[in-house]
Amino acid sequence: MLRMSVAAEEYLMIGENIKLVFLGGTGKHMRIMIDAPKEISIVRSRVIEKAITDPEKKAELPKYYKEPEHPEKYWRKPGVIVTNGNAGRR
Repeated sequence: MLRMSVAAEEYLMIGENIKLVFLGGTGKHMRIMIDAPKEISIVRSRVIEKAITDPEKKAELPKYYKEPEHPEKYWRKPGVIVTNGNAGRR
């Protein structure tokens, strides 16, 4: 799983034809826009979970658990680039 920080109006490309645009947000909410071909099915996780009533099938659904933020002492220092385990200066 890829975890990253994005700014408002940044976007991600998935393959050549799916674009996720981050529109910004407030508090715990983030607004996104998904530009994808009509053949691609896009469904919210809560809709999928609500439609499944069998507890065994619900247990098989992928789960996301929020990772705690790392303490500030582990943040990357400005001006340092790490590539293949080697640190260099910008």
